[in-house]
Amino acid sequence: MNGGRGSPDRTPSPRADACVIGSGPAGALVAHRLASRGYNVVVLEAGPRFDPDSRTDRMERAIRPGDARSVWDGGGERDAFSSSGERFYPLNAARVKGVGGSTLHWQGMVMRLHESDFRRASRGEGDADWPVDYDDLRPYYVAAEEALGVAGSDDNPFGPPREEPFPLPPFPPSHSDSLFAPACERLGIAMHSVPNARNSEAYDGRSACVGYGTCQPVCPSGAKYSADVHVRKAEREGARMIDRAPVGRLATGRGGDRVEAAVYATPDGTEHRQEARQFVVACGGVETPRLLLLSENDDHPDGLANGSGLVGRYFMDHLFAGVFGTLDRPTRQNHVGFLTSETHQFYDAPGRAVEGPDGVAVPASDADLAPFKLEFFNYAGPSPVDLALSADEWGDDLLASLRDAYGNHVGVGGLVAQRPRRENRVTLDPSRTDDHGNPVPDIQWSLDARARRTIERANAVQRAILAEMGAEIGGAVGPTDTGPAFHHMGTTRMGTDPDESVVNPRLRTHEVANLTVASSSVFVTGGAMNPTLTIAALALKAADHVAADL
Repeated sequence: MNGGRGSPDRTPSPRADACVIGSGPAGALVAHRLASRGYNVVVLEAGPRFDPDSRTDRMERAIRPGDARSVWDGGGERDAFSSSGERFYPLNAARVKGVGGSTLHWQGMVMRLHESDFRRASRGEGDADWPVDYDDLRPYYVAAEEALGVAGSDDNPFGPPREEPFPLPPFPPSHSDSLFAPACERLGIAMHSVPNARNSEAYDGRSACVGYGTCQPVCPSGAKYSADVHVRKAEREGARMIDRAPVGRLATGRGGDRVEAAVYATPDGTEHRQEARQFVVACGGVETPRLLLLSENDDHPDGLANGSGLVGRYFMDHLFAGVFGTLDRPTRQNHVGFLTSETHQFYDAPGRAVEGPDGVAVPASDADLAPFKLEFFNYAGPSPVDLALSADEWGDDLLASLRDAYGNHVGVGGLVAQRPRRENRVTLDPSRTDDHGNPVPDIQWSLDARARRTIERANAVQRAILAEMGAEIGGAVGPTDTGPAFHHMGTTRMGTDPDESVVNPRLRTHEVANLTVASSSVFVTGGAMNPTLTIAALALKAADHVAADL
């Protein structure tokens, strides 16, 4: 029973060592590692398998204003959700259900968490430390960088220690980086390269980046890593992929200490049970807790593996801060679709002063602040395609307007850490159901004063940089209008105490012996680093533990 393209067979496999739920970066890596060791693996994915040949068409959709179709076919009852918290959480603005998951449309930035991120409580900045540390994950970080094909340079003086070279050479600094560099040097701000999960040269059977510039939401060339790469590798090792098969619940046996089957539906509404010896939930920080809550039964009345009451709690995201402006010279904006330079200088010292040649640009602060990093945009400002297609002018008039509106924009963005808080959570909304009649996820999300202070601090540093460049500042994203980076973390946190966590350091749930969670949902803290490399590292770690149990 082949789960490949063109196969309509979505009935269960008669025998499976492991059932992996979700085919994003975590699920794909787990499936491949287990299949490559000879285990019989079935992957269940709620969304479809996308044809790689459709990516050019999807790119065209992305750059055309007014096209209401989702680039990755999202929306509708299948993706319905609620947001009842203090702030509306726009969940569907940046999620993909399909083979490859969020890596189909992600930015592709991959950095390791800092050593301090694993010990925030010990530093007085959180309620719990991770039960593992940086050294525990270090070999898995190396393996994850190799698997994803990371292009990078060891030029970050503020990053965690590393001895291993990146698999691929870094991308060179963009033209925009050369505009930021003199101002940052005068302010004493160290710029460094960004590790990217995209090919700077041919790697792993995929071409080098050819510069389409539409990396988010679609890379037509395949140079940017997406998890369907490892799904295909897993299939070549014998794994079976069943798409359009959303899992509605996990069924446990007598006593409730083992999962017997993943109950899923097919497009015609037929319900099936996939049995296996081991189960791995890899559905991200929202759908993972939702599935566990949907799996309530007599032995688990509050949801599967939820004896602590923490399934869905401590939902975290990264917060965006940005300042934008214009220069009196060309910036070549939008010529590169991804970041090539950033700074972690304020990550572990967010209150440090910024001193310019004419005096202190931003004074030091001893306020309680969160980690943040700054990103130097080479795609700030409007897209010329968007401007042209949405304009009411034609010919020379349109050309003159484009010359006035495009080509001189700059911006400094940044990610700010959000402290884990119990009240930020994912629950079920029984008043609204999806296309299979299951309650949809409800996001309850808010910001605390520390996050707001840190966004203000990041904005102050960003303004200082643009002012030093001589830019005319045109706008900012600050505490009142910040949005999420769509990095869902923390809803099935890891720990050693079953009363204070959902999974143990092996990523297995405390209460169900054959249930592993491979997801950003196990994060105890989120730091301010893009999470995918840590997701990948934890997935490889989880796969090793599952293999040891098989």
